Amino acid sequence: MRGPERIAIDGPAGSGKSTVGEQLARRLGYLYVDTGAMYRAVAWLALHERIDISDEAALTRLAQGAEIVISQPEVEDGRQYTVTVHGQDVTWAIRSSEVTRAVSPIASHPGVRAVMREQQHKMASGGHVVMVGRDIGRVVLPEAELKIYLTASLEERARRRYAELQERLGEVNPALPALSEVMSDIQRRDGIDHDNMMPAKDAVVVETDHLSIAQVLEVIYRYVEETL
Repeated sequence: MRGPERIAIDGPAGSGKSTVGEQLARRLGYLYVDTGAMYRAVAWLALHERIDISDEAALTRLAQGAEIVISQPEVEDGRQYTVTVHGQDVTWAIRSSEVTRAVSPIASHPGVRAVMREQQHKMASGGHVVMVGRDIGRVVLPEAELKIYLTASLEERARRRYAELQERLGEVNPALPALSEVMSDIQRRDGIDHDNMMPAKDAVVVETDHLSIAQVLEVIYRYVEETL
């Protein structure tokens, strides 16, 4: 029996959507697409090319010509996927603090979003995809058979993001920001991304504050089974 061809998972930074989306896709045998990584790749390229992040026209041209590929992990270093830009592996580079600060302003430009959304819709056209982002259910894949919106409090989202950074950078790494800095950065991104963070009217909203990743997956999987 067939399940939903397209599953859209939206939510703010730190809500757990990337981890949940990747594990759900693996469980279902679906393609996993983290659209946030695509925007980060554009941001990384813009910084690399020294393009003003307020210059929408230049950034839109950059996005149109960017060769961004997201594929299965090719290196066993904890990554969920491999991201290349013009053939260069930037999987971890796009997670730098500089890219994190630049990605929301860059992604807020309508021209950049239009280019990315077109690419994302094409990626999902074959079906059997779990696509994660901030406007997937409302804008990119309004035809998705299952739409999930994950949310959590600011404090919980900051704690999760801080734990991720600790694991990746190490607890004594001078590059590790303070928890208060992580919280402030997420709050800033929430403000910039506000218009793109609304759940679709037919989305299932899941509050994840007091749920583990496994518990969130079970909640979502029950909705998947309802579509069978």
